[in-house]
Amino acid sequence: MTDAATDDIPAPDGPVAVKIDSPAKRFAREFASDPIAVVGLILFVLIALIAIFAPLIAPQDPYDLAQLSIMDGGLQPGESSFGTGMTFWLGTDTQGRDMVSAIMYGLRISLFVAAVSLGLAITIGTVIGVTAAYFGGKIDSFIMRIVDLQLSFPAILIALILLALLGRGVDKVILALVIVQWAYYARTVRSSAIVERRKDYIDAARSLALSDRRIMFRHLLPNCVPPLIVVATVQIAQAIALEATLSFLGVGVPITEPSLGLLIANGYDYLLSGRYWISIFPGIALVLTIIAINLVGDRVRDVLNPRLDT
Repeated sequence: MTDAATDDIPAPDGPVAVKIDSPAKRFAREFASDPIAVVGLILFVLIALIAIFAPLIAPQDPYDLAQLSIMDGGLQPGESSFGTGMTFWLGTDTQGRDMVSAIMYGLRISLFVAAVSLGLAITIGTVIGVTAAYFGGKIDSFIMRIVDLQLSFPAILIALILLALLGRGVDKVILALVIVQWAYYARTVRSSAIVERRKDYIDAARSLALSDRRIMFRHLLPNCVPPLIVVATVQIAQAIALEATLSFLGVGVPITEPSLGLLIANGYDYLLSGRYWISIFPGIALVLTIIAINLVGDRVRDVLNPRLDT
């Protein structure tokens, strides 16, 4: 029996257009389906904005001696300045620096060091990994032995040795983090590039007499980006934690440009005296930053490689 209601619906005159989302839209939709990851992304964006605009929104410049007063040293959260009447919502350290402002500036240094070292490490590791996979043979074996040798040592140990030789400084910390991290990206890119190298489009590019450089970076590399993004989202959190550890140990950034790790170290000696806020609040900021990045990174990993979703 035919449904009369369906008989009245005219047949389409031509082929039905099917709307296909772009990879970016599909990624955004799948990422947004996890509310926890969205919360992590919002938190990270908020932290990044605070770090970027710290000079504009911070109540004071905590490293401008003209704005500090030793009389304000060690004030508890919520107390006001004896001279200016300014309220320090998270208290002050022993030098009279507002902890809210110090945390904002500390985030600025920590994220800057992590972002720059990440960019340089990805660039170096990607070039080395693609080169090893494309040429193979002795070149591949030599490069991967170096990668295996470096990855056999703890990252913190290598960084400590490097900074003991180089000295303290933001640029020194960035260099140490680049040397520590590049091997992760080289191995990741090389693994993906070896699979892609055997595919027909690479043989077609070679048959067209394209240069090795063009094949490597215009055809081979773009297909290795998804796993590279996954590793990068994990490594940036590790870079922030590693920089904080180095600064806490006194071999990282100098006192004139303190990061979250150095802020925590500054208050460590005062924990037993009851001035917990000098270390605790920078520690909370560090933990929240790493958690936000990890939440985003876990979701990015699951979207780009659903087989890893457990």
